[in-house]
Amino acid sequence: MEYHNPVLLHASVDGLNIKPDGIYVDVTFGGGGHSKEILNRLGPDGKLFAFDQDEDALANALSDERFTLINENFRFIKRFLRFYGIKSVDGILADLGVSSHQFDVAERGFSTRFDAELDMRMSQKNDLNAYRVVNEYDEANLKRVFLDYGELKNAPAIARVILEAREKEPIKNTEQLKVVLGRFLPAHKSHKILAQMYQAIRIEVNQEMDVLKEFLEQSLEILNPNGRLSVISYHSLEDRLVKRFVKNGQFEGEPERDFFGNFSVPFQTIGKLIVPNADEIKINNRARSAKLRIAEKKDAK
Repeated sequence: MEYHNPVLLHASVDGLNIKPDGIYVDVTFGGGGHSKEILNRLGPDGKLFAFDQDEDALANALSDERFTLINENFRFIKRFLRFYGIKSVDGILADLGVSSHQFDVAERGFSTRFDAELDMRMSQKNDLNAYRVVNEYDEANLKRVFLDYGELKNAPAIARVILEAREKEPIKNTEQLKVVLGRFLPAHKSHKILAQMYQAIRIEVNQEMDVLKEFLEQSLEILNPNGRLSVISYHSLEDRLVKRFVKNGQFEGEPERDFFGNFSVPFQTIGKLIVPNADEIKINNRARSAKLRIAEKKDAK
């Protein structure tokens, strides 16, 4: 399977501060670029587990006795690591969002460039797809999806227009959807708005925000003291959750205070926010919106 160069490859793996005999997890295997780099830095006694719910990624499995690829959603990280007898790890890397391969395969329906059936599932095992969201969700839920996940202020109008259109005939493919939503796509920024609409549907189909929350909470549980979390996000919704969690150990409100009234937070932020340089963006356009945050779990002693 053809996958592009991984985004922020060296910075994200550097952030793991790899110990040669440590246990690490790459929860978004994809083309295996990040995993290969982690394995390059591990010694003979190190171990790497990788997750990818997309069956296509299995074709890229690495032949290395230190490596195990798990074909599951990373929201189940704790459960499947325990299946392999692993209760704690030294570092976890996540490169969130849609892989370049998924964008480039027209029939998956992720890209605004192609006409395809409404799918957008990261795993073909999922029952919910984009067709069901567009054709079966009621007005309130459609409004929620476009407002919460697309951050589109005219979400109520978008929801109404979809309902009106599908009363005449089902909206079966991306080209039909573009025509239905055409009135909301002014020429000077049609691509940007359409991308927000696709993002909203895709996040709903794959429950991406819930998955990310579950993953971050479990990461805190399974990381060893001084273990590292290295996360690359691609839009403000993801980055906001990651930023809040590594800063406060929770997604809403202020962190808990200790006996002395000081904030008690589980992570230490490592360095500043990292973004790609112009050269990397030139090589891989997908990198343009990437943000890397690195955190270390504090030692409770």
